[in-house]
Amino acid sequence: MPLLIDVGQPGDVNLEETVFSSTDPNALEAATLASYAMHTRDSRGRKHPEDPHPYRTAYQRDRDRIVHCTAFRRLMNKTQVLVCQTNDHHRTRLTHTLEVAQISRTIARQLGLNEDLTEAIALMHDLGHPPFGHAGEEALNECMAEHGGFEHNRHGLRIVELLEYRYADFPGLNLTWETLEAQAYHSKHRDAPEIAPYLAAGQPLLEAQVVDAADSLAYDAHDVDDALSAGLITFQDLDAVPMWVEAVARARRKHPSLGPLQFQATVIRGLINWQVTDLLEQTRRNLTAQRIRDVADVRACRGLLVGPSEELARLKRQLEEFLNERVYKHVRVQRMAIKGQRILRSLFDEFCRRPQLLPERYFDRARRESVPSAVCDYLAGMTDRFAEQEYVRLFQPGANV
Repeated sequence: MPLLIDVGQPGDVNLEETVFSSTDPNALEAATLASYAMHTRDSRGRKHPEDPHPYRTAYQRDRDRIVHCTAFRRLMNKTQVLVCQTNDHHRTRLTHTLEVAQISRTIARQLGLNEDLTEAIALMHDLGHPPFGHAGEEALNECMAEHGGFEHNRHGLRIVELLEYRYADFPGLNLTWETLEAQAYHSKHRDAPEIAPYLAAGQPLLEAQVVDAADSLAYDAHDVDDALSAGLITFQDLDAVPMWVEAVARARRKHPSLGPLQFQATVIRGLINWQVTDLLEQTRRNLTAQRIRDVADVRACRGLLVGPSEELARLKRQLEEFLNERVYKHVRVQRMAIKGQRILRSLFDEFCRRPQLLPERYFDRARRESVPSAVCDYLAGMTDRFAEQEYVRLFQPGANV
C-alpha cells in the first residue's frame, strides 16, 4: 500500500505531499532531491556486485557499514588535537567525525542534496587517521618513506577496500564508487595508483564538497573550544582574532544578559551557525551563477561550488593562522606529539626487525606482501591508548598493562 509522507521543501524543491511506494527505497530520493544531487539510481555501483536491499538505498548501506566497522569504533580513542588522556571533555577523532556528519547533513538537506551519501562520506572521512593525530601521520610517513609513504586519506581507502574483514563475500566494506571517490578527493597524492582512478570524472560531487567544507569549519571552531577548555589559550588571546571578536559581538547582541557559564559555548555555537549560514548563501549564489542543473554540470565546473564568501574565507584564514601559532605549536601539544611520534617510530622499527611479534593476521600479510606495509597497517589502526600499551609491552615487559 502506498505510504503518504509530508516531505517539506528541501532546497529549491517545492513539494507539499509526495506519494511513494514503500517497497522502493529510491522513490523518496526521486521525489525530493534537487536535480544536481547524486541520486542512488545513478550510482556506478560497487566493485563486487550485490543484490539491492529491499528498504535501504545503496548509500544508506554505505553509511551503516562504516558505522559498524572496527576502524570507526577505534576513532573514539584517537587524537584530534589533544591526546585522549588529557581530559574527558575535549574532542576525539570520533566526536569530531560525528559533528562533521551533523553539520554536513544540515547543509545537504538545505541544498536538496543526498543526505545519506553526504553522511556516509562524512563518517568515513577520518577513518585512516593513525594514533596521535597529525603527528602520528608524520611519523608513519617518515617510516614509510622508502615504501610509498603514508597519508591518512589513502589509508582510509585501504581500510574500506581491503583491511576490514566483516564480510564473507569480499574484502573491505565494498562501498559504492561515489563514497570511495569522495575519500580519494581528500588525498594530496593525486597521482598515487590507488587514488588516480577515482579522479577522472571531473570535479567532486556536491555531497563531497559539502563534507570538505563542513570538516574545515567544524575543526576551526571546535579546536578553539578545546584549546580554551584545556587552558592552552585565553579569551584575551582571542581578542586579536577578528572572527572571534565578531562572533562575541553577535552573541552579546542576541543574548544581552549572557553570563560567564554559558559564554564560551554560546560563542562557539554562534561561530558555527554563522559559517554554515554564510556557506549556504554563497553556495546557492554559486549554483545560480554557474547555472548548475545536474551532476554533469557539477562535474564540468572549473572550480568548487561549495564554500564560504570571500569575506568569511579571509576571516577564517586569520583564525587558522592563530590556531597554528598559538594552539598546534603550543608546548603542551608539541610535547604530546613528540611522545606519540617516538612511540610509533620505536614500534615500527621493532616490528620490522621481528615481524613474528605481529598479531597473526598482520604477520600473514607481512609474509604475503611486505613487512613494512603490514607493520604500518597494524600501527595505523591502533588507538592512542593501545599504541602506548604495546610500547610498554615490548620495551618494558615487567610493567603491568
